[in-house]
Amino acid sequence: MGKEKKKTLRNKILSIRDSLNIEEKEIMDNKILNELIRTDLYKKAKSIFIYLSFGTEIDTNKIIDKALEDKKEVYIPKIYKFDKSMKAIRLNSFKDLEKNSMGILEPIDDNNFIEKEDIDLIIVPGVVFDFKGNRIGYGGGYYDRYLEPIKDLRNKVVLAYDLQIIDIIEPEAHDITFDYIITNTKFRKINK
Repeated sequence: MGKEKKKTLRNKILSIRDSLNIEEKEIMDNKILNELIRTDLYKKAKSIFIYLSFGTEIDTNKIIDKALEDKKEVYIPKIYKFDKSMKAIRLNSFKDLEKNSMGILEPIDDNNFIEKEDIDLIIVPGVVFDFKGNRIGYGGGYYDRYLEPIKDLRNKVVLAYDLQIIDIIEPEAHDITFDYIITNTKFRKINK
């Protein structure tokens, strides 16, 4: 799938997601949260790497609060533009965050990070998904680069609204697939 086609599809789905009614969005967010915390993946995970929701993404703050309450180690991404890399930094409190150049909250201090091989559960963001484990993200490639060395670990979960699912995304060579998807109506393991 070419860059232009991806961009068009990303913008179309974002526009639909952006038009969600607030009450309806909250109901769907709660369904997704409840489905996630019922999974063995979540129950067994000691460490969770999860992004901080931005704009009209599924509200991950509730998931983070729940994970902290459940005494799990929570890690969130910090990106480094100079080499397009990313680290999973331990989150103890929302007070430890500040907005980066893109307006997204991220950790101020990056000393307390976890090696990617040691993370039990990774929640991967994106805009468009299919049921074969393919995704279209925001175009930075940070997650594909980060996940490449651990792509064989079956611990990557996507949270999405049904409206973000399409029949097929043609993957590119560098695209890393996810292993599970939870939507407001489904929980599905991806068969690879």
